[in-house]
Amino acid sequence: MSKNNDFLSTLKSFANNVHLGDKSATDVADSLNTWLKEGGEALKVKIEDEVERSVSKMGFVKRGEFEALKQEVAALKKGNPKKSGKKATVKKAVKKTAKKAAKKKVAK
Repeated sequence: MSKNNDFLSTLKSFANNVHLGDKSATDVADSLNTWLKEGGEALKVKIEDEVERSVSKMGFVKRGEFEALKQEVAALKKGNPKKSGKKATVKKAVKKTAKKAAKKKVAK
């Protein structure tokens, strides 16, 4: 409700300025227009933040992030990784793990 009171008090202030002759109606209209645009932008930012937070909680990702991941997976499937300089290291680690697992099975 305080936001509603802020709006009403701002409108009363603008109307009072026109009535007292402190500002012309055009000046007040310009001020009001600027104030509304700023408020609209602030509201837009808050809504976008809340939507992003909610969507993130649900486990969704942004389309751009998905497309980048899709391209990276396609490059990996082709054996042509763009960002993965760790490919050889990963293969060695996998081989070591597989050998250890095989030795454990043989020992049992």
